[in-house]
Amino acid sequence: MTASPESMAPEAFDELDAILDDLRTRYDETPQWEFCEGFMAALICCRRPIPVDEYLGVLLAIGDDAAGEAGEAGDSGSFADAAQAARFQALWAQRWSEVAAALDTPIESLDDDSAYAPEVMDVRGAIASLPPEERAEVEGEDLPAFAQVWALGFMFAVENWPEEWAAPRDRDAAKWLNASLEALVALTEDDEDEPTLSALSEDGPPSVSEARLDAYAAALWAVYDLRELWRSIGPRVETVRRAAEPGRNDPCPCGSGKKYKKCHGAAA
Repeated sequence: MTASPESMAPEAFDELDAILDDLRTRYDETPQWEFCEGFMAALICCRRPIPVDEYLGVLLAIGDDAAGEAGEAGDSGSFADAAQAARFQALWAQRWSEVAAALDTPIESLDDDSAYAPEVMDVRGAIASLPPEERAEVEGEDLPAFAQVWALGFMFAVENWPEEWAAPRDRDAAKWLNASLEALVALTEDDEDEPTLSALSEDGPPSVSEARLDAYAAALWAVYDLRELWRSIGPRVETVRRAAEPGRNDPCPCGSGKKYKKCHGAAA
């Protein structure tokens, strides 16, 4: 039995956040890690393995004009230098291995120690825990709902490679796919119900509704289902189309001037 990869330490996630913060100084639309985490989960579940040189630019816009002068400097894109790029990709690969192992491990409950637990923030809970004067400073701001940014990251990957998420021919598999994606799309919506529970702690202030936690659980199971669906079906097979052959009395395409039946068609 293959050993599970070592879990990412909190300090490693802090390091990822610091790198993303630095990237944001050169490209202000660089996403937060929670968005990256959802994007990664979708790539792991994707029907076709997407290579890193194909998806990293989509996620971080590295190398685009918007990345600024650092993006024009060379292979490191909007990273400060090659060392920072290498460190980000090493941390990314470690988290990728951890998530993939979790999604490939059979579980009975999302509470299992080996279950996939996305790195998501309870922004509304964190704000609710602040002293009144600090809460007043962010009053009226549009705060994301619990796991909303993670779900948006997942669907961002789906939307960028739609051909890899097209419904399979099998009717039951297509229903399975649609139901799973619908569960993730539901999590991209706001939590407009009355908050009655704390998302990440037992004694925290209410920040999420019970319906939201149910939707979160449904989305996690959907990720497991998507991983299993595409693994069971396999990658898409491109249709090979044969070029139409000339008629027997048509000129031979080799340019000899003879009829096809008297030239290359004679050997067919």
